[in-house]
Amino acid sequence: MHHFHYRDGQLHAEDVAVADIAAAAGTPVYVYSLATITRHYRLYAEAMARAAGGPDRAHIFYAMKANSNIAVLETLAGLGAGADVVSEGEIRKAVRAGIPAAKIVFSGVGKTAAELAYAVDAGLYQVNIETEGELELLNRIAAAKGKRQAAVFRVNPDIGAGGHSKITTGSDANKFGVSFSEAERLYARAANMEGIAIKGLAVHIGSLIDELGDLQAAFRRMRQVTAQIRGTGLSVERLDLGGGLGIPYHIPKDFRHGPDLIDAYAEMVSRETGGLDVELGFEPGRIIVGNAGIMVTRALYLNPRQSKQFLVVDAAMNDLVRPAMYEAYHEIWPVNEPQEGGKTVAYDVVGPICESGDTFTEGRVLPEVKPGDLVAFMTAGAYGATMASTYNLRPLIPEVVVKGDRFAVTRPRQTYEDLIGIDRSPNW
Repeated sequence: MHHFHYRDGQLHAEDVAVADIAAAAGTPVYVYSLATITRHYRLYAEAMARAAGGPDRAHIFYAMKANSNIAVLETLAGLGAGADVVSEGEIRKAVRAGIPAAKIVFSGVGKTAAELAYAVDAGLYQVNIETEGELELLNRIAAAKGKRQAAVFRVNPDIGAGGHSKITTGSDANKFGVSFSEAERLYARAANMEGIAIKGLAVHIGSLIDELGDLQAAFRRMRQVTAQIRGTGLSVERLDLGGGLGIPYHIPKDFRHGPDLIDAYAEMVSRETGGLDVELGFEPGRIIVGNAGIMVTRALYLNPRQSKQFLVVDAAMNDLVRPAMYEAYHEIWPVNEPQEGGKTVAYDVVGPICESGDTFTEGRVLPEVKPGDLVAFMTAGAYGATMASTYNLRPLIPEVVVKGDRFAVTRPRQTYEDLIGIDRSPNW
């Protein structure tokens, strides 16, 4: 469910006409519904509390790489969410948004010494260790500061899943985590380190997962390694199960999503972790914010060819890279509600960037669009703005949040002065 709908012939975000937002902020522009984010977080948190045996045993760490808008983070902080971060920048922004350091998990395969030192000083809930070298570095840093950093090992179960090869993370061919066969040895080593308080294990096998079989298999492997480690006399207090649940971009008839998928996932987690007596961690991202956001763009030109019709819009692959990078699908809705039975056209929807890869879709049948019309790319709340760039020296586009009948620009459009002014000419 999301809070984008037609009313009186106009697409609305909650109770605000999208055309009014475009008039105020310009296009392209990202628009987020805080009501949708709130609803999704509550559904997810309640389901995971059931799975873990109580809210005090389920810890939700929002994966802020999906969407790091300050108002989104502040909303989630107010709901009690922690954060899953992958850089010092994300730690700093999460804390600024009101998420306590004691509710932040630091993931990532390439953490630097400076980032680990910052994490130790901040007092994060845990660091998810992904290599033996990282274990050694974190131990040296924490011990030199007279601290013991809470940590878990991210284990690679050699079970990969996800909606695209580039977002599959649990296969042995992927760069993430320590190998399953090495987990017991490394855990025993960490238990004897001065600067490490080893707490448990973590796993994350991919993103955009809508079938639970691979997740179930991965969790069974985690249960196995937990038993092996406990068999040596060591304690395993935490099991971080990652994230990765899918959302409906393009919905085939057999796609389970929303509450159905969340509830089925929670039931599976309860079965697979029952009796382990561990606190469970979860790192949802896309499923919280994905369909809470849209990107609004304006049609610029029509460029007809003998075999196709190009529709050129003012958004480009630097603003929303998912179609170019992942061959991703986004529904495209006219901001003016189309008339039933009205004319339709098959469009190649493209942006202004000087690359053929700057294509959002090919041959998409849409209600007729004319230059000047507004259209919305749906389900753009995750991995849209956070993956944007200034390629072709195009300024970053604004982000707007909506709450009821109010909206606010939370990140203004980057100015050319901002964009070019960071350069420094050499002094020779």
